[in-house]
Amino acid sequence: MKLHKRSDTNKLSLAGLLISLGIIFGDIGTSPLYVMKAIFNQGIIQESLILGSLSCVFWTLTLQTTIKYVWITLQADNKGEGGILSLYSLVRKKAKWLIIPAIIGASALLADGMITPAITISSAIEGLAIRNPDIPTVPIVITIISLLFFIQRFGTSIVGRIFGPLMFIWFSMIGILGLLYIVQTPEVFYALNPYYAITTIINHPNSLFLIGAIFLCTTGAEALYSDMGHCGKSNIRISWIFVKLMLIFNYFGQGGWLMEHAGKQIGDTNPFYAIMPSAFVAYGVVIATVAAIIASQAMISGSFTLISEAVRLNIWPKVSIRYPSEHKGQLYVPSINLILYIGCMLIIAIFQHSSQMEAAYGLAINLTFIATTILMCVFLSRVHVPKGWIVIFAVFYFTIEMVFLTGNLVKLTHGGWLTLLLASSLFVVMFTWYGARKIKNSFVRFADIRPYFPIIAELSEDKSVPVFASHLVYLTSANNKNEIESKIMYSILNKKPKRADVYWLVHVDVMDNPHTKEYIVEQLIPQKLIRIDFKLGFREEQRISLLFRKVVEDMVEKGEIDITSNYNTLRKHGIAGDFNFVVLEKIISKTHALKWHEKIILEIYKTLKKFSLSEEKGFGLDSSFVTLERVPLNIPNTKEVSLRRLP
Repeated sequence: MKLHKRSDTNKLSLAGLLISLGIIFGDIGTSPLYVMKAIFNQGIIQESLILGSLSCVFWTLTLQTTIKYVWITLQADNKGEGGILSLYSLVRKKAKWLIIPAIIGASALLADGMITPAITISSAIEGLAIRNPDIPTVPIVITIISLLFFIQRFGTSIVGRIFGPLMFIWFSMIGILGLLYIVQTPEVFYALNPYYAITTIINHPNSLFLIGAIFLCTTGAEALYSDMGHCGKSNIRISWIFVKLMLIFNYFGQGGWLMEHAGKQIGDTNPFYAIMPSAFVAYGVVIATVAAIIASQAMISGSFTLISEAVRLNIWPKVSIRYPSEHKGQLYVPSINLILYIGCMLIIAIFQHSSQMEAAYGLAINLTFIATTILMCVFLSRVHVPKGWIVIFAVFYFTIEMVFLTGNLVKLTHGGWLTLLLASSLFVVMFTWYGARKIKNSFVRFADIRPYFPIIAELSEDKSVPVFASHLVYLTSANNKNEIESKIMYSILNKKPKRADVYWLVHVDVMDNPHTKEYIVEQLIPQKLIRIDFKLGFREEQRISLLFRKVVEDMVEKGEIDITSNYNTLRKHGIAGDFNFVVLEKIISKTHALKWHEKIILEIYKTLKKFSLSEEKGFGLDSSFVTLERVPLNIPNTKEVSLRRLP
């Protein structure tokens, strides 16, 4: 049975192309603000380096963004959705260790979400210093970013509608400005020859720094895949033709300006603003700031989506997730909003200006690229791509990305340490939450439920036992309908016998498909013991209380169950019986038998648990109808106790 059917809104259309400009390409589309400035890094402008760096930028965008992401990775389409965790969901059954690259990629992507608003908005606002060198740009950047994070709680669907047209203006502007300089210096097109890229990397004395700076031109490629669900792969692929053309025009236009100033010191001059006519600079700064805000908004929204997926996949603590508007995919995660904001402020406080942030940028997202390559290799084998092609793909992209990683690691002492620290902290949270769940599950014991059928049926009719609830609902993790956690049977029969008219077992299975919303009902004991299996996609909200009520209403409508109360007065008036959810909070009471790393994981888990939602809130249950029972998973065995009885 299905709870709803999802419509396809991702077909190729003009609206889809505009949406992709506004949502998909914000990050990579604003990279011209700082890439060429980072490459020359206040040094002397060398003509050989101009052609070499332009060639590197062109071929990086072609090999990494166009071929790897737009052409190959978008094929890993999980029912219309993309992103590192969507990709992991497609391949996770292949091997357990795949959780590691998935967590590395997700944590690095979140760390990137902290620095993207800081560097893009700083780079844009610093254009004001062209005419007003003494203007304090940092307070302006802080104000804009603070407002951006503040408005997240109200939803951004209205603003989102104008993102596409605004980004179209942005890309058109940077393309036209670039063309104006290309016309004057057409020799920049020599850079299309990969010879210049190869010789520059081999011969340049600071080639590793150069590689790290060049990598910045493709940092938004992962977001391109992550946001596929918003507008579909066809719209992304077609609009990328326009976006890449405009980017190349702008980069090559900046190269033309640099050629005109070869041999001079670049200093604090940003080639991006230098190619603008002086009368247009003020307008350019405004448009660049708007584009930077849009890029930042896309990264923030992507982070919210990523965390909601991580919560469903049990690799992030259960946190409050709100839906501020009816717009598809629009959600707000207060805790992540705060974490991203604090991260942004920390980066601004430490680095102050975009030229210093450039050193911190790139390292984290480089790890996401490598993680995606690992998962893509597994995906390609899953869809039966010939092994030879998979080997070529793996060797080629691992080589490129390891070279970029080497270049980015050189930045470690210049600021890369901060993003690596942020990514590592997020990795610890994800791995701890995942690991603690695995440790706890290893202690869960299941029993065959079938021998208990007669006892449950008799208990339901036993007048000597007081009624605990008309309908008693337990959440079970047992995948097999014939099994039940021993602790649930202990709760019903031993802890305090719980008599009910009907016992319900509810199981939630997180599916690999993002938007599955289905359920199965089985009457294990007709009218006495009923099991419901919810099959929910990893992007679906687990509002178990609401979903359960919907299923019960459907069953009542079809005459499969009578929920009228058995209390005489209430039954006389046709009033439904009460429902009570029993949530078993599993705790590990002794840890001396655990390995040292398991003890560390559980200690960190205890701290994280204090900041996560309670079990009932995590499953969307109404706390007024919930009984919480704490159950120890590893009760000390009496055989371990040495005790002598005195006469």
